[in-house]
Amino acid sequence: MEYRYTIIDADATSNLQLQHYLEDHGDFLCVDRSKDSREGINSILKFLPDLVFINLNDLAMDYFLMVSELHQYMNELPLIIGIAKSKEYAYHAIKNGFYDYWLMPYNELDIRKTLLRLKKQHPKEVSSHTICLKSYKDFQYLDTDEILYLQADNNATDFIMKDGSVISAFKTLKTFERSLPKNFIRIHQSYILNMDYVSRINYGKSICALKEGKKQLPFSKTYKENIDGLKKVLSRNAISTLK
Repeated sequence: MEYRYTIIDADATSNLQLQHYLEDHGDFLCVDRSKDSREGINSILKFLPDLVFINLNDLAMDYFLMVSELHQYMNELPLIIGIAKSKEYAYHAIKNGFYDYWLMPYNELDIRKTLLRLKKQHPKEVSSHTICLKSYKDFQYLDTDEILYLQADNNATDFIMKDGSVISAFKTLKTFERSLPKNFIRIHQSYILNMDYVSRINYGKSICALKEGKKQLPFSKTYKENIDGLKKVLSRNAISTLK
């Protein structure tokens, strides 16, 4: 499951910069962007995000009032991360229950630490067999049981479906690697496969054959540990002819 977030930031450059950092972590889906506190409160009440990023520069007090007002309408507020060029508003952020406070320019290590801590303290469990592919205002829902494998295509990813259709998403393979159910494993720089459709593992030729469409996918030495794990899973319920 993904963490849904909204950004409240009048600066388009820092807005896009933040989205870029979050995309590298997967598991985070931007549901809306706002320019000020008025748009922000409407966005939060409309989309009910898990996480809100607020650029506090210049209009900090308006945003703190917005957070106070949210308590009138919500039993539980989303986690809020304040962003500013200095520590000037840090005390107010703490008093208003912000989850964290980042200084600009963005620091990759600080972002990574916060997001890992967030995932540890507020884990999202995969509760369904559906994955949502979002492109601008288009939302497409795929049944993961119908996905044979995923294939990297430059900075996009192709989902190869059981019925033969191919659905493209404009995110990297790495983005989906963390959000898919446990029956999906990375076997190659370019491939993630659904182990439920594997019919053969050939270590000599370094390929996995699929039950559907007689497709053979290569696996690399880098992911041999995943292949060994796949073999163990498939062997549990198989009748072996080995002596």
